[in-house]
Amino acid sequence: MEVNVPKHVAIIMDGNGRWAERRGLKRTYGHKKGAEVLKKIAKYAFDKGIKVLSVYAFSTENWNRSEEEVNFLMDLFLKHFNKSFEELKKNDIKIIFSGLKEKLNKDVINAMDKVTNETKNNKSGIFNICLNYGGKDEIVYATKNICNDVLNKKIDINDINKNLFNKYLFNELPDIDLLIRTSNEYRISNFMLWQIAYSEMYFTEVLWPDFNKIELDKALKEYKNRDRRFGKIKSK
Repeated sequence: MEVNVPKHVAIIMDGNGRWAERRGLKRTYGHKKGAEVLKKIAKYAFDKGIKVLSVYAFSTENWNRSEEEVNFLMDLFLKHFNKSFEELKKNDIKIIFSGLKEKLNKDVINAMDKVTNETKNNKSGIFNICLNYGGKDEIVYATKNICNDVLNKKIDINDINKNLFNKYLFNELPDIDLLIRTSNEYRISNFMLWQIAYSEMYFTEVLWPDFNKIELDKALKEYKNRDRRFGKIKSK
């Protein structure tokens, strides 16, 4: 493991559609290419010593895209849940999902549950796929469940703090150390709002289908050069 590698890296994989359109191809081809890139980047990230990798696969807002594009993405998810993550499973990586299951079809949910169950005991890393995910939805989800447990006297209201709140999110994960967004966009887009409170952010103009090991190394190098103070005064 390299020195000063972030424990938790999150990626907003943006630019698939634009990548395809610039080549005169259908947007769906860009998503297919992006899925192939994710498979390679995920393996490389864990090889580098990253312990948790979270990726923004499909947001709650993505349902507003064309029916053709949404259906293609769902079919793509099914294909990759069943085939593309075999190597990660063999390498002792736990695969989990963050997001709401509502709106997802039964086949997608069954595939998610299958890969989650098959990797639940793996301990070398966590691959967190954010599917039908929204950061605000996650915070509302946690708040409702906390309120329910307070009403049912499972917890006392005075026990509520940041650590307890984190346990009620879609998945209990460490805070994000490094957030990467591709395609020259400078937005968070409702992604893991609770977990990025003190994350370093890295934006690149590279579109996701062109993102590779070299580009990830650039982001990790930039991270190493950051001075993470967490509110402390900068030393002279």
